[in-house]
Amino acid sequence: MDATERFAELLAGPPEQIPLDEAALLVAAHARPGLDVPAELARLDDLAAGCAAPTLDALLAHLFVDLGFAGNRARYQDPRNSLLDQVITRRLGIPITLAIVTITVGRRIGVPLVGVGMPGHFLVRDQVDQDLFIDPFAFGARLDEAGCRRAFGSVHGQDAAFHPTFLRPVDPPAIISRVLANLRGIYLAAGARAELLWVLQLRSLVPGTPSEERAELAALLLAAGRFGDAGVQYDRLAGEIGGDAGAAYARRAEQARARLN
Repeated sequence: MDATERFAELLAGPPEQIPLDEAALLVAAHARPGLDVPAELARLDDLAAGCAAPTLDALLAHLFVDLGFAGNRARYQDPRNSLLDQVITRRLGIPITLAIVTITVGRRIGVPLVGVGMPGHFLVRDQVDQDLFIDPFAFGARLDEAGCRRAFGSVHGQDAAFHPTFLRPVDPPAIISRVLANLRGIYLAAGARAELLWVLQLRSLVPGTPSEERAELAALLLAAGRFGDAGVQYDRLAGEIGGDAGAAYARRAEQARARLN
């Protein structure tokens, strides 16, 4: 089974049962074809094996002090920051990928953590002490709700409205979708069409992805001469949207398939 098929299989399963580490590594496998995903999972096992004790304190000290995992503030938009294998190798990342490392290594040692998709920043929450949050981008700093509000204000401005719902945990599909959204923005800004194509293909497999992105994917497939694949995407849009807009996508599907002849 190739990386795309395996990714589709995982994302079709129950959200809470999706292995976050494997899904994130399958994203990385599209940037680096041939990536040995089982070997990368074993590297996470090794990180866990080096932790001195099965506690949150030991986990944070191990990752952010002993091993030196840190936020890449100098080159935040480097796509390697969103690729889990590169984050493990370089020990540099952005909040969401550093959170993935923290959550998945924590799971291996019995420290239960969840991701918190606060707008503009990504945090980790302790599942035992649900008032305790971790900022992996700030070397594993511990935050209470007031600290989360300050972190939010530092991104959006101190006058920006903060809602407690921003601190709700998010499931693995939402985390993977956000990783892909980061990559989409990076590759779109760089005009990297080949990379943008696989990112949008993976995004289309994540439940809840906006229909506009499927239209974007169909247009890229059309431009790449993949008329049959473009037709499939337009057909899906037609079925999802219906009405006049759906009929327009159905016509585009027919036009794309006509170019196969």
